[in-house]
Amino acid sequence: MDLSFTPEDTAFQKEVRDWIAQSYTPDLRAKMALSKNGYLDKEGQVAWQKKLYEKGWIAPNWPEQYGGPGLTPSERYILNMELSSAGTPIVSPMGVAMVAPVIMAFGSEAQKKRHLPSILSSDVWWCQGYSEPGSGSDLASLQMSAVRDGDDYVLNGSKIWTTLAQWADWIFCLVRTDKSGKNQEGISFIIFPMNLPGITISALPTLDGPPEGEQEINQVFFENVRVPIAESLIGEENKGWTYAKYLLQFERGNAYAPGLRNMLKKVRKLAKVDSVTGGDLLNDPDFARKLTQMEIGIEALDATEQRIFSALSAGEAVGPESSMLKCAGSEMQQAITELAIEAAGTYGAPFVRNTMELARDGANADTLTPIEAVTTVPSYFSYRKTSIYAGSNEIQRNIMSKMVLGL
Repeated sequence: MDLSFTPEDTAFQKEVRDWIAQSYTPDLRAKMALSKNGYLDKEGQVAWQKKLYEKGWIAPNWPEQYGGPGLTPSERYILNMELSSAGTPIVSPMGVAMVAPVIMAFGSEAQKKRHLPSILSSDVWWCQGYSEPGSGSDLASLQMSAVRDGDDYVLNGSKIWTTLAQWADWIFCLVRTDKSGKNQEGISFIIFPMNLPGITISALPTLDGPPEGEQEINQVFFENVRVPIAESLIGEENKGWTYAKYLLQFERGNAYAPGLRNMLKKVRKLAKVDSVTGGDLLNDPDFARKLTQMEIGIEALDATEQRIFSALSAGEAVGPESSMLKCAGSEMQQAITELAIEAAGTYGAPFVRNTMELARDGANADTLTPIEAVTTVPSYFSYRKTSIYAGSNEIQRNIMSKMVLGL
């Protein structure tokens, strides 16, 4: 694997940096300073994603035939690295990185023409309907039913942990279309609008305390919801488990290292905030050792990610590598938020929703805590879920033990 940059790569890196300097405006930077997880509210998120879309960089991994920019593997790496290093908002993955690859691979031509352009432009917002109250890690046991009635499916059941469902225009959903065989054999993959009669969204409160209307997760109820089969069914009926596994390699196989570097950079900045004793935590040997260990881990993960993505670009299939990246990346995210808590010290204690809302609205929230520490505790709570979603890390380790060690 060649890790060196060509002159063309260096020129592209400069282009990306120049574009970020112009497009990542002070108001967006101020909003991101108060983000607990790398995302903005829907208005800010769409505004940023449309800037990337207009530049042609919203979907660097998409094939050119569907609107992708035709970047080389090294250019994709550079783009991701520079966007993450600058602390720009993370592109919402539900449309661009999750349902779109499934539509490209298994959808009809009509479905591709209808949905891919609006996903690319961020004109349509998507959510994911996978987990259910009794089916999370054991996803194949899901029970939400889709019963044929003429040309329609009639849907009944519920989905849980549905991220930002309150903002979504469409949902991609796993449903049970056959109960006669094994669990995995009776699942179908469908898509449909979120404004249909019979759909109810209920917010789920979380410890990170988002403002009202901006809750991250929801439970969604479906009561006799009718969807046309010809438009909603992706691929073949009862083949949804195959499509779901295909999607999960994109959900689990993200590059973590650039974002981890930016998270650690924020911890360093936080550690420079005057502590109660007036000292600089960066001079503390124990804290400095923890930072160094994390930096070494990130560099090792980065090298692994580059090796895997280089193999992918050569047409090799993803196997247990996506599980390995998911485990390592999510656990490093959690470890960095723990370092941030240590760096914030007593400044992290006044975690109240009003503090974040005052700071976001431009009021003087520093009377309670420095701005660098405002998101410390919310981020800590928010990142507890990363080792659970997209298949818990315990399940990922089972996958690796079977596929790598043959256990």
